[in-house]
Amino acid sequence: MQVLELARCEWVERRENVIALGPSGTGKTHVALGLGLAACQKGLSVGFTTAAALVSEMMEARDERRLLRFQKQMAAYKLLIIDELGFVPLSKTGAELLFELIAQRYERGATLITSNLPFDEWTETLGSERLTGALLDRLTHHVNILEMNGDSYRLAQSRARRAG
Repeated sequence: MQVLELARCEWVERRENVIALGPSGTGKTHVALGLGLAACQKGLSVGFTTAAALVSEMMEARDERRLLRFQKQMAAYKLLIIDELGFVPLSKTGAELLFELIAQRYERGATLITSNLPFDEWTETLGSERLTGALLDRLTHHVNILEMNGDSYRLAQSRARRAG
C-alpha cells in the first residue's frame, strides 16, 4: 500500500495497523507524522510517542497505581503512533506492558509502529520469543507494511553541507 493511499486514513477507520521498517534516516518517523497529521485533519484522535517513552510512562503509571487509567487513555486513540520500537531494548516488565497495550488495542484501534529492526530481530528488543510472537500475531493480522529503504537523508544532508 502506498503512502498516499494510507493518507486517506481508511485503514485507521478499519482499525488496521501500519508498520514502517527500515534503517535509520529513511523517513519512517516523517511518514508516521504525516499519516498522523492526515488522521487529525479527518477529525480522528491521534497519539504519538516513542516506544521507550511509552514503556517508561506505563511503568511509572503502574508504580503510581494509575496504569488502568493510562491504558484506557492509550486505547481511546483512533490511531496510536509508537516510534522507534527496537531502538532501545525493553525490560521484561516493559515488554509485557507494551504487549498488554497492543492486545487491548487489537481490532479496537489502529496502531502505527516504526522500527529500524526487521521482525526477526524484535525478540532482541522484547526479550521473549513467545511474547514477540504473540505481539506480532496481533500487529500483523490486519497490517500494511512500509519497507523504507535507501540511504539516510541525514547523512546525505551532512555530506551536501560539507561539499557545499
